[in-house]
Amino acid sequence: MEENFDDWRKAGLIARRCLKYAESLVKPGVSLLEVSEKVDAKIIELGAFPAWPCQISANEIAAHYCAEPNDPAIFEDQLLCIDVGVSVNGAIGDNALSVDLSGKYKDLVKASRAALDNATKILQIGTTLGEIGKTVQETIESYGFRPIKNLCGHGLQRYIIHAPPSIPNFDNKSPTSLHKGQIIAIEPFATNGKGMIHERDNGNLFSVVAKKPVRSSSAREILDLVKNYNGLVFTTRNLLKHIPAMKVTIGLRELLHAGVITCYPPLAEDEKGFISQFENTFLIDDKVEVLTKDPDEE
Repeated sequence: MEENFDDWRKAGLIARRCLKYAESLVKPGVSLLEVSEKVDAKIIELGAFPAWPCQISANEIAAHYCAEPNDPAIFEDQLLCIDVGVSVNGAIGDNALSVDLSGKYKDLVKASRAALDNATKILQIGTTLGEIGKTVQETIESYGFRPIKNLCGHGLQRYIIHAPPSIPNFDNKSPTSLHKGQIIAIEPFATNGKGMIHERDNGNLFSVVAKKPVRSSSAREILDLVKNYNGLVFTTRNLLKHIPAMKVTIGLRELLHAGVITCYPPLAEDEKGFISQFENTFLIDDKVEVLTKDPDEE
């Protein structure tokens, strides 16, 4: 058990402020790439490091959509899930929210927000994962939508974004209970679709997952560039600022084939249903603490 949670509190506060900053930037006519770059820069400006590049996923995409260099995407009338992660010495603040630029999906946004609020209310030492999932599912279904069953919340550890336990968004009846000192992220996803997602092709988010010898100078250059990430997530945009495009392509291909890195493709709803998401990070203690909270908002 970790005794000092100051890094986690700092990461959570910066994550919250950068998420709200992202929300303020997302308007019709604005560039996806511009917002993503500004949010990543804001994290660094506030004294932290991106645990992953800012992700802004639209409509039927639940997560893992990240702007490419020279990305032409412009915000118009999309339903957006904005996911911001911050690292302070490996302690991670993970939070997300949804913005409906179309004005057509207010209830869908309310469903995931209410599910997070209601799950928060039952958190304490001893709450079971099944109880959290049941609360999320019942709340989302009360709005007439479905939770996404194969996406879940998760534990957090230093430099580990997805650690045990997996926290369901439906009633899986798990008897596993929360314990003192645990840090978790709860992230309800609501959809007007089937309630399942699948991986799409052509992901551009990666992390180093193994140490193995590599042959090409391109692969070595990439590994040298991302060594200070300590296993956190990077994107092609991070690489292309320092390494020529051809070398990035060759190096990533070799690293993926060797199993040195893994890729996180965009996650799409099976029936192209639209998706909303809200997320916070919590410290489970005698009094549960919402780490991704900003006192200035109160």
